[in-house]
Amino acid sequence: MYAVKNKVQLIGNLGNAPEVRTLESGKKMARFSLATSESYRNAKGEKVTETQWHTLVAWGKIAEIAEKYLAKGKEILVEGKLINRSYNDKDGNKKYICEVQVNELLLLGEKTTA
Repeated sequence: MYAVKNKVQLIGNLGNAPEVRTLESGKKMARFSLATSESYRNAKGEKVTETQWHTLVAWGKIAEIAEKYLAKGKEILVEGKLINRSYNDKDGNKKYICEVQVNELLLLGEKTTA
């Protein structure tokens, strides 16, 4: 169990089409958002759905697959690890970001023909 220290699995729907960039080295990087939802009944018996948004980053071959096959609303399963980083915005304020670095990507839902 010690080998599994930072692992995330999510199933959800894309909030946007991947934003893909090609770096100077020729390596591709894709950034996109994923919505995961959870439903439950509150104390009054009403159904409540909570949605969480996750920022995903994919590199190399996975970024190429994301660019080719992913579109807004598509249901996917991703596996990866959490990456925490910080930067200073244009006003000099420190901002913190938590992203999922995607190691595996699985397309779910209906098959589409191209």
